[in-house]
Amino acid sequence: MSFDLVIFDCDGVLVDSEALACVVHADVLTAYGYPITSAQVHERFLGRSAREARAEVEAEMGRILPDDYTDSLRSTIDRVFGEQLQPVAGIDDVLAGLAQKKCVASSGTPTRIRSSLTTTKLIHHFGEHLYSALQVERGKPAPDLFLFAAAQMGVDPARCVVIEDSIHGVTGAVAAGMTVLGFHGGAHCSPATAGALQATGAHLVFDDMRQLPALIAAGVPGERAFDPT
Repeated sequence: MSFDLVIFDCDGVLVDSEALACVVHADVLTAYGYPITSAQVHERFLGRSAREARAEVEAEMGRILPDDYTDSLRSTIDRVFGEQLQPVAGIDDVLAGLAQKKCVASSGTPTRIRSSLTTTKLIHHFGEHLYSALQVERGKPAPDLFLFAAAQMGVDPARCVVIEDSIHGVTGAVAAGMTVLGFHGGAHCSPATAGALQATGAHLVFDDMRQLPALIAAGVPGERAFDPT
């Protein structure tokens, strides 16, 4: 099976941001009265939107986080990313060489996606084809964002291949009826990540972005039936 569209997650796939973001998220939540480690943030919230993470935290706390929480989280991430964020190794050359259409489908906000790709000088590969969980009713692990991205790009979901690094992302892409390649080469990944992604439904897993063109060209088999739940 060949593909007409390559859908990339952003954090942990295009930019090596997840380890940085988990530390910041944990530090800010702890400062606002919800003690949590970066490892726990990674386990619970990786691949999910900040909106959904905040709602879950507030439900557990039994109160609403202060009005300035989001601004504090955003400004701290802006500072840390501005100082330390790097593209995933090899991704610039990979994006330049892909013949298929490509877009981004991320749990981040539109501003965050654009900022991260601008900082890492990857934005020109995608133009305006940046899609956020804020544009759909349900974020990952629901299939909504992936289906929205495919519709915006005018491509049948069955002709899409998704590059994901999180269990929530893999779950959503599989539910959308798309082929999924699980990437476990980011700084946040552990030796167990590959098995977890494959167990969740990734058709193949890989840890070097330079392998991606060959995997896509090979036409990874395994169409998935669409599950709207």
